[in-house]
Amino acid sequence: MTEPASDAPPFRILPRLTDLNRAFWTGGAEGELRFLRCNGCGYYNHPPTPICPICHGKDLAPHTVSGKATLHTYTVNHQPWMPGPELPYVVAIVKLPEQEGLRLTTNLVGAELDEIEIGMPLRVVFERHDDGDDAIYLPLFEPDPDR
Repeated sequence: MTEPASDAPPFRILPRLTDLNRAFWTGGAEGELRFLRCNGCGYYNHPPTPICPICHGKDLAPHTVSGKATLHTYTVNHQPWMPGPELPYVVAIVKLPEQEGLRLTTNLVGAELDEIEIGMPLRVVFERHDDGDDAIYLPLFEPDPDR
């Protein structure tokens, strides 16, 4: 799991780091995609909340997932809404295998538009952005050549 090749990352609106989401947004420093997981029932809780939506437990901790995913759906954006990724870019929802219904809205990178298919195997890559004293690693996905 590496950062996509590029001279400088595109402008992006960055998240505000909190105690609940810090592991998710900074795990890329170690090449890890992390979600909060309930230590009581094992449910991956994303987006993160302080209480498990399944068992209502409060014992949640960051856990690393495989970084593998399957493309659930996508759209190709051709509209320059603001400074940012080079047009066109792909907004995708990916399914992670660790849990039924565990999905992430992200960008699909490193794929030719005519090669994108629902169900294609993907892997996470991270795009680093420095934000004051913090480094934020945005999880993006690319076609997985190993699957």
